[in-house]
Amino acid sequence: MIPESHPLQELFNDLVARHYAEEIGLRDPQLVAYVSHLLCEFCDTDQLHKVRNAAGRALADVGEMLLESDPVYGPAPSFDRERQVRKHIGDYTLFFTGMFPESINHFRLRRSRLEGFIDWMKAGKESYYIVSKFEFFEYSKVAPLFAKLSEHFEQCVYGLNQVKNELQEMQHPIVRRTDELLM
Repeated sequence: MIPESHPLQELFNDLVARHYAEEIGLRDPQLVAYVSHLLCEFCDTDQLHKVRNAAGRALADVGEMLLESDPVYGPAPSFDRERQVRKHIGDYTLFFTGMFPESINHFRLRRSRLEGFIDWMKAGKESYYIVSKFEFFEYSKVAPLFAKLSEHFEQCVYGLNQVKNELQEMQHPIVRRTDELLM
């Protein structure tokens, strides 16, 4: 876990807060904190691929994750497991559609993947919605956050795409400086 005082966490928090406020009008500190924390968490590939099937194999296919989350017809042994996997699906799809949208077509072109049939935006939005319905006991305080993530999923993706664009510009300061001089 990266602490909140870490420079990377602070960078992501600043970028997400600014782009969410300026481009999409979302000024929710809880939502901004969640998304910026997600960016830090997914810097670690173990976190990105933390959902595993019963055999212990990491799942990177959204279709397989959806099957894994099913407590009625699938292998999920409990509704808590459904919530855990659905939360990860929401996080995973938000991360990839916002930060690496070009990679989604690459995933779909690979053979023997179920996600070729999956709409990533719909899967992420629906997954956050399902997580928001776990609104009792230990989940009662965070349920409204996941309802907001579901409701504003497309906007959050767009905001993350703006964050990605700025991060790319930051890698090429000469280009940014040239643009500033021309204006």
